[in-house]
Amino acid sequence: MPFVNIKVTDEQVTQEQKRQLIEGTTQLLVDVLQKNPATTHIVIEEVPMGNWGHDGKQYLGTKK
Repeated sequence: MPFVNIKVTDEQVTQEQKRQLIEGTTQLLVDVLQKNPATTHIVIEEVPMGNWGHDGKQYLGTKK
């Protein structure tokens, strides 16, 4: 039973984009690992920008 957790910033990821991520990730697991899509679980977490850090610094900027 594969479980994949995708974390993205909370910058207006659309429902269509989420659907594509779930569908594409599931298909990748089917193609590469021959996993059953019925037992494959994908979770998308939207993380507030202030909760991201990079290079030792909190990221507070906007998407460029």
